Amino acid sequence: MVKDTKLYDLLNVSPTANEQEIKKGYRKAALKYHPDKPTGDTEKFKEISEAFEILSDPQKREIYDQFGLEAARQGGPTFGAGGAGGAGGFGGAHRFSNEDAFNIFSQFFGGSSPFGSAGDDSTFSFQSFGGAPGGGFTSFGGMPGGMGGGMPGGMPGGFRSASPPVQEETVQVNLPVSLEDLFIGKKKSFKVGVKDQRGVQEKKQIDIQLKPGWKAGTKITYKNYGDYNPQTGGRKTLQFVIQEKPHPVFKRNGDDLECVIPLTFKESLLGFSKTIQTIDGRTLPISRSSPVQPTETSRYPGQGMPLSKNPSQRGDLIVRYKIDYPISLNDVQKNVIAQNF
Repeated sequence: MVKDTKLYDLLNVSPTANEQEIKKGYRKAALKYHPDKPTGDTEKFKEISEAFEILSDPQKREIYDQFGLEAARQGGPTFGAGGAGGAGGFGGAHRFSNEDAFNIFSQFFGGSSPFGSAGDDSTFSFQSFGGAPGGGFTSFGGMPGGMGGGMPGGMPGGFRSASPPVQEETVQVNLPVSLEDLFIGKKKSFKVGVKDQRGVQEKKQIDIQLKPGWKAGTKITYKNYGDYNPQTGGRKTLQFVIQEKPHPVFKRNGDDLECVIPLTFKESLLGFSKTIQTIDGRTLPISRSSPVQPTETSRYPGQGMPLSKNPSQRGDLIVRYKIDYPISLNDVQKNVIAQNF
């Protein structure tokens, strides 16, 4: 259950909406409230754009669903497959601006005007969009040539076509993590070597707060933490991808943990009493007084991995049995089996 539904309400979608429904909701709301429309509302447009930025990113959306809007703005411990990191990475909060809203709109519609061409009733009214750099006017291309120069009469700033911000290259780094660390949500601190403006390698401290229940493939994104890029004047993006280290006892299957207990042929027939250590270090007694079938499993609810969306709940522990069948029998053993089975 989500903490609040404000962002979903802004896009007129439900908290269970999929990616396409979120895009459709943003398209409709953004076109209605864009400041260059008669129905425009600058503040509403900014709120809608921020809602889309968060809900279209699986990592930010999960933070918002659990902890609310401020947590999503702060970035927090970001997670999920395939999205960029939190709004402010792991640093301070990034306050969403009118310029951010404008850039999202531009990227969504491919830099062209969704309102029609010059002379159409639905073209821009070209009123100033509050947060545009330089205080000038901004156009999505509704006028021929984008009106790149100043307007006749000396209007300050002139019109200019919006261009999407340069997207820095993302460099992925595998991060091996033990199941125990993913169980408790341990903080991982280490240093990475990145190149500065002179091409000299320097060490940067990285702190990653793992979230209990994160799975292999979870991505944590740090913008402007990689090598300096002389072509853009910025730094590349570092994206750490969680890899689960092999465990000597457990194998993970979603939120469940599986383990195998070896049994002698005698134990499989007459029963047994054993103990295993759970992932959180507790001792779990396991016993049987009846025969165990070769394909049989025992399930222990709540003894698996935490659910990342609700760490207070856990998956199950599934115990499988490996029976050591004899590879040969002597005559006495054969007679005993024949007489009793």
